[in-house]
Amino acid sequence: MRLNVAVQMDAIERINIRGDSTFALLLEAQNRAHGLSYYMPDQLALRDGKVSATVRAIVVRDIAGDHFTLGEPHRIDLSSFDVVLLRQDPPFDLAYITTTHMLDRIHPRTLVVNDPSHVRNAPEKVFVTEFPDLMPPTLVTRNLETIKAFRNEHGDIVMKPLYGLGGQAVFRLSRNDLNFGSLYDLFATMSREPWVVQKFLPAVREGDKRIILVDGEFAGAINRVPAADDLRSNMVRGGTPVATDLTDRERHICERLGPALRDRGLLFVGIDVIGGFLTEINVTSPTGIRAVKNFGGPDIAALIWDKIEAKRAAK
Repeated sequence: MRLNVAVQMDAIERINIRGDSTFALLLEAQNRAHGLSYYMPDQLALRDGKVSATVRAIVVRDIAGDHFTLGEPHRIDLSSFDVVLLRQDPPFDLAYITTTHMLDRIHPRTLVVNDPSHVRNAPEKVFVTEFPDLMPPTLVTRNLETIKAFRNEHGDIVMKPLYGLGGQAVFRLSRNDLNFGSLYDLFATMSREPWVVQKFLPAVREGDKRIILVDGEFAGAINRVPAADDLRSNMVRGGTPVATDLTDRERHICERLGPALRDRGLLFVGIDVIGGFLTEINVTSPTGIRAVKNFGGPDIAALIWDKIEAKRAAK
């Protein structure tokens, strides 16, 4: 089966191909002789009920610094594609939300991965709250007194923006940390969003496990160990990837999430687990494909394309 595929992503010249999951998906699609086109979100347009974009044919190569060639730009109705990969990175803001509304107009006739309605309705740090028994104690609020009460109850806490990304603005605060008031004021001035406040999990020193699920099934995992001088384990923040296996508790978490992911059309999902507690469900632009494979794990890009091809064949 040869598919006509468009990928909506950020500027391809800026990606780090060694760890980029979108690039891994493009390589695998090209391997399978699927036709590939590329566009950025600002190229989308909605006119008279039809969604179009200025796209360019793309050829990819696994060569750092020489990893792509683009064809000439042309405007096309996105419904003419078999598949659109929704792979732009957060921030999950109104611009991002608007793209999901546009892509709703072509899905599911054109298969959008992940389903744009549920990308919109299941942002990383909100969707996860549907599974409170799998999470550490967690609060979502802007209210100062409520945060103070939570901190008094749990002592060490972690505060992070509800729609943050890549470990940005994640802070650990102890019960008596004198920076708490200033940090609250800074957050309140910079953003109108609520914050996620969680009980600090000391097990983060042993790593924050990224577990990838494909169509609701466990596909692979990598442990990300933070640098000695940092709380955050994100690899873009200096975290070190380490090979890992799943514990019984982590397998239980995957089994609990699987039906909810399938029901929502969330085909490629990355969850984060610290010390047996689920902290995030990443659905916008999950990462980890290349790291898993580099440490001897399965070829998750191939698993994803197997599922996409099966879904298209079933139409």
